[in-house]
This record gives sequence, C-alpha cells and structure tokens, in this order.
Amino acid sequence: METAKMRTPRCWRQLLAIVLVAIMLPAPVYAIAPSTDEPASIPNEAGDSAASDQQAVNRELALFRGSAISLSQAMAIAEALHAGATTADISFDGASDSPVYRVKTLHNDRVWHHAIDAATGKIVGGEAALPLKELDAEDRSNLAALRIIRHRLADAIRVAEQAASGKAISGGLIRERGRLNFAIVVMSGSDLKEVILEPPGAAGRR
Repeated sequence: METAKMRTPRCWRQLLAIVLVAIMLPAPVYAIAPSTDEPASIPNEAGDSAASDQQAVNRELALFRGSAISLSQAMAIAEALHAGATTADISFDGASDSPVYRVKTLHNDRVWHHAIDAATGKIVGGEAALPLKELDAEDRSNLAALRIIRHRLADAIRVAEQAASGKAISGGLIRERGRLNFAIVVMSGSDLKEVILEPPGAAGRR
C-alpha cells in the first residue's frame, strides 16, 4: 500500500482537513512453484482464489463506472425519504445482477437502511429501521457526534472527489484514537483512493 499527502485549495481546507490519502492497489497474483513437501494443488488453489477475487472486484468497479446514479445522488434520494435525515454510511454494491447503493440514514433516533438502484435511482425492497438503543455504545457515540458536527457526509464526499479527482464509491464514519473522521473511497482513473477527513471541532468528541 502506498500513502501520500494531498493538497487542496484554501477554501476546501477551511471546510474539512484532509489527513491522509491511501492508494489501494489490488494485490498481484503470483505464480507459485510447488515444493517437494506440499501438494501442487494447494498453491494453485490459492492463486485461483486470488484471481477469482480480483475478477469480482474488477466486475464491480466496471458496474460502478457504468452507473447512471452517482453516490451523492443516491444519498440525496435516501435522505429525501425522511425530512431532516442525514446519511451515516453509504456504499456501492455490485455483487448482484442489479447494482445498488446501500445507504444508512439517521432520523428520529433510528438508523434507516435503504437500497437505491444504481441505474434508476428507485428504492429497492422497501426500507428497514433499527432503534439507536439497539446499537453498541461506540456506534451510538459516533451517530450522536454526527448530529452535532456542522458538516455532513455529503460535504466530505464533495471535498474528497475534488481532492482525488474522481467519483466516490463509498463513505462513512470511522473513529481512530478518539477522533471522529469521515472515510471516503474515491475511484480515480483505475485506482481506488481512501480520503480521511476530520470535521472541524470533532477531535475532542468521544
């Protein structure tokens, strides 16, 4: 894995500070010569599995590139279902024949789960809600902080896409060493870049 700092225009730095961008490249598939101590099928199976996993990743990324609905559009669609809702987590899911965005929104002490069709923007399979009291303490703490901080996930996605020159494929909250951050994965060309952003004033929230 390769890491690099990224610079942003001053107006963007005032909004959210980019801490780190990690370029995530697929692991190469190596040919392993069988030894005299192990059956040849074991390394071959490992290589076949890695190749199969990479093909699945490539297929999902190709579906994302061809999607008519962007991550930001899917987020707006989900938030519009409940007035005042805010997105806590969103990701592209191309594992099925009909790719969708999986969106979790926070509204009225509940976390709502939605699936948004990546081709049409329509809601797939209805919606489900989970009361905050049924989440673990860390998740409740993160979601409570999400209500307080001034910037939303949508703001972080705009900054990340601008900084990484690409389209966001997922975004959500993470907490590291007591700091609450937004983690956005952006497809830039053939690379995936993870952009970590810290909302102003979020460092002390635990």
